Amino acid sequence: MRIGLLSDTHGYLDDQILHYLGECDEIWHAGDFGTPQVLDRLRALRPVRGVYGNVDGAELRADLPRDLDWDCLGLRVFMTHIGGYPGNYDPRARKNLQRLRPALFICGHSHILKVTRDPALGLLHMNPGACGRQGWHLMRTILRFTVEDAKISAVEAIELGPRGRPTLPGTL
Repeated sequence: MRIGLLSDTHGYLDDQILHYLGECDEIWHAGDFGTPQVLDRLRALRPVRGVYGNVDGAELRADLPRDLDWDCLGLRVFMTHIGGYPGNYDPRARKNLQRLRPALFICGHSHILKVTRDPALGLLHMNPGACGRQGWHLMRTILRFTVEDAKISAVEAIELGPRGRPTLPGTL
């Protein structure tokens, strides 16, 4: 199963993002959709698993959970928006990680793309960075990867271009 992982769209979803996600079987969004329209466009493309983030309003919070815990082809996955990193987890996320013992932990919020192992908890941590235009990140990013037989492979970090508005050819 090919997965497209994104976070922190903050209401922005361009055709380039949809192009990369179109090659996936499922789309996973780690929060801060920004608008219900982003979720609707993603759902029109592929099945979506997502959690709401701290900027998401009442409509998205009514439609999405704060946390998701599920099995993907034998791989236990836990996703939340604010999670932190190995050695510096958010206290709420750390409690869930210790209780659930997932093989894959996904979060967003930091706007920093990171894929790293946590040997203490025996999991892989993924944060796809941010693919929207709002925030402190310089480069918009997403991740793609494959899940098969409880294993992750073919991980791709995709740079979508600078955070600011795209410059048209021949303009400054």
